[in-house]
Amino acid sequence: KTEKGRKDMALGTAKSTANVVWEGSLMEGGGQVSAASGVFSDLAVSWLARTERSSPTTSPEELLASAHAACFSMALSNGLTKADTPPTKLEVSATVTFAQQEVGWKVDSSAIMVTGTVPGATAEGFQEAAEAAKDGCPISKAIMGNVELSVEATLA
Repeated sequence: KTEKGRKDMALGTAKSTANVVWEGSLMEGGGQVSAASGVFSDLAVSWLARTERSSPTTSPEELLASAHAACFSMALSNGLTKADTPPTKLEVSATVTFAQQEVGWKVDSSAIMVTGTVPGATAEGFQEAAEAAKDGCPISKAIMGNVELSVEATLA
């Protein structure tokens, strides 16, 4: 490719699509969510999964937590690599809280926990990189200002 081709690609856009088929009322009904990529299909989703963990289905908040953990891990890996301390392993979890408000419900926080095996990194450097990844990953940027974000970073 030409230099212009690479530049256009770097400044391009990527679109991701998911589809849901929902049947029934909010409380008794349910749906199936599928990724257009085919990576997952027909994941059961329900209101009960949002408010009661006893449901064997997923929820939008669990899918958001998955997206946030994956996005954060990529941003942190990139930041550590740029600091000449590439990680060997990052174990990341994100916990999204769905809380009842006076009127309705709201996703009010996403708490990230990361344990990293990062040769050459100091605890302070790892925490700084984790804070930068928390603030800089695209999913964080999409929810920032509306959802409280936090990160707890520990070196293995």
